[in-house]
Amino acid sequence: MNRMLPKPAAFTPLALIALMIADAGAQQLPPVRPLGAVVAVSKDGLGAASAARQLPNGKVLVNDINERKLMLFDADLGLANAQIALGARAEYNLSHFLAGQKSLEEIVLKTRQGIQLIPGASGMQELAALSQLQAASIVQSFSQLGEQVDYLIVDVAAGISPSVLAFLAACQRRVVVVQDDPSSIADAYGTIKVLAQEMQLDEIYLVPNMVDSQTQGWKLYQRLNDVCMRFMQKSIHYLTAIERDEMVLTALKKYQSVLELAPGTAAARDFRRLAELCTQLRPIDHPSGGLQFFMERLLKSSVNQ
Repeated sequence: MNRMLPKPAAFTPLALIALMIADAGAQQLPPVRPLGAVVAVSKDGLGAASAARQLPNGKVLVNDINERKLMLFDADLGLANAQIALGARAEYNLSHFLAGQKSLEEIVLKTRQGIQLIPGASGMQELAALSQLQAASIVQSFSQLGEQVDYLIVDVAAGISPSVLAFLAACQRRVVVVQDDPSSIADAYGTIKVLAQEMQLDEIYLVPNMVDSQTQGWKLYQRLNDVCMRFMQKSIHYLTAIERDEMVLTALKKYQSVLELAPGTAAARDFRRLAELCTQLRPIDHPSGGLQFFMERLLKSSVNQ
């Protein structure tokens, strides 16, 4: 029996990057790698949540040898909303796993877009305040998943809590989404500073969001990168920018990605480019030294090289 879905929340762009690594054009993607990229998405708190859910959209997830199997982990643990954005209803979520009631594999939900979703829980204070040790336990549990995964996107909460930093450190790449707004830029720089300077993490990428043009997005990256070089002597990478487009919110209200609803819009074009750029990044087939998602696969791949 179909249940009524709640009205979509005010999703802000990182919820949207996960709906699109798929619709970015399966025919143009490179052959399946034995180890897929793991990308963490750090939200700026002003509109980043929806972007993470635009990267995976169903076409790349069809069970074809030349296409991708993509998993989205909604790690915004206290205010998780990925299942709503994807038009899905999760019977179980991460709270059932942490309580020992279900295994991680038992809470995985296959969405209509073909995405394997690990839903977080919303409105649970104890999950929002997850310790670094508890976060590490979640990371280790991914190695027990039997399903093959080519790409894992981890949509983390805003801020630099112990659990957020643990998830970011466990990823191979980290994507920071920022808006051209003083508070957003300050938050993005603070996150980058902790990752690059205090945690000595690299592979940090910037995606300017809700900009008026690609030129504005590139200039925003240059300004933030110049600050990083001046005060930390560290550079960050640039992927692409997402232009402001009212169709993004319209699509979310219909529980669709903007690429499904309005494939000819500026946002659909930008998300398609972002997904293609993500799939073209060089593979990282070796462990970083710390705890990482799918650690056993990393170790096996490193030994086989």
